[in-house]
Amino acid sequence: MSLFKEVHERRKTRSVKWDLMEMLYELEDASDVLPLWVADMDFPAPPPVTAALKKRLEHPILGYTYIDEDVKKAIAGWQARRNDWHIEEQEIIFQSGVIPAMAAILQVFTNPGDAIVVTPPVYPPFFSIPQNQGRKVLFSELIENDGDYTLDFADLEDKFSKATFFIFCHPHNPGGRVWKEEEMKEILRLAEKHDVLIISDEIHSDLVLKPHKHIPLAKLAGKQAHRIFTCIAPTKTFNLAGIQASMMVVSDPKKRLRLENHAAAHGTGMMNAFAPVALKAAYEEGDAWLDELLDVLSSNMDYVIDNLGAELPAIKVHKPQSTYLMWLDCRGLGLEEKELMEKLLHDGKVALEPGTKYGESGNGFVRMNVACPRPFLEDAVARIIKALG
Repeated sequence: MSLFKEVHERRKTRSVKWDLMEMLYELEDASDVLPLWVADMDFPAPPPVTAALKKRLEHPILGYTYIDEDVKKAIAGWQARRNDWHIEEQEIIFQSGVIPAMAAILQVFTNPGDAIVVTPPVYPPFFSIPQNQGRKVLFSELIENDGDYTLDFADLEDKFSKATFFIFCHPHNPGGRVWKEEEMKEILRLAEKHDVLIISDEIHSDLVLKPHKHIPLAKLAGKQAHRIFTCIAPTKTFNLAGIQASMMVVSDPKKRLRLENHAAAHGTGMMNAFAPVALKAAYEEGDAWLDELLDVLSSNMDYVIDNLGAELPAIKVHKPQSTYLMWLDCRGLGLEEKELMEKLLHDGKVALEPGTKYGESGNGFVRMNVACPRPFLEDAVARIIKALG
């Protein structure tokens, strides 16, 4: 599909990824720097989505908008079709994003000083949001073994015994790990034992590469489903971050009511005029586009492994099981993070994300976004080789 081959100029489109590099990376001029950092794709949204948005714009009035049952049916249908997860439409609560949803959940169900467990290296808001709310963050470091990450269940139980909530990155960002059924069952067992609630961030769940399969945590939970707040969104899947739409799936009606009351008290939960249009089109007509995207991502990852791995053997490059993010182990280069980033930015003219952004255990790693057309990726890999070779 040509959508995944054409390089689109994104500069001067108010793109965070392209237009804020000078500020974020402290560069005088980033016009010649390729961004492979923040997690949005350099691919157009699916044609059914853009067609639906264009049709909506044929009507010139963009007033207050609500979510109707057709949108909820589309979301539930997608989960049933893709993940064999059968949710009730009334279980779906809307938010502008997964991070605002997480923040709302923590505000409603925890108090200042409560302990929240996270498993670094992990997406930074998992620890920054609780910290900004005055909660205590307990770090249960993942065990890294030659690029693969596993949970330290002994340490996790110790942390659960002191905590109120666990924020579960499922699939894992930045490591790309797809958690196994037996691992999730152990998480559920420990959560029941220590009466811990769980936010399961499943925003990357549609981006699982073959032969791996995503299993929603709530699908396994049985009688423990009341503990789980599942956060999902079309934004990573279909490159719709600018639409700002996400969903919480909450099976416990009392917990849903508390979240709905919180939204009413804070004036949140309302969607913009484009969100329901994009949601419905993506979840009803996005399957074929996504299937092709996953093949493109897998091929791009293979290209990075074949070329970067061959030219820079000191860098360990592993193929993730999910996401479009590669977690490059640069520890073999013997460089401090500051020097590594300076070489990439100033010698290679590429912007990747430093590993310590995801916690101290990310030191020596960089995160690379490969969701881009092949010519762009080939240029980026050549620049990395030039900078670090």
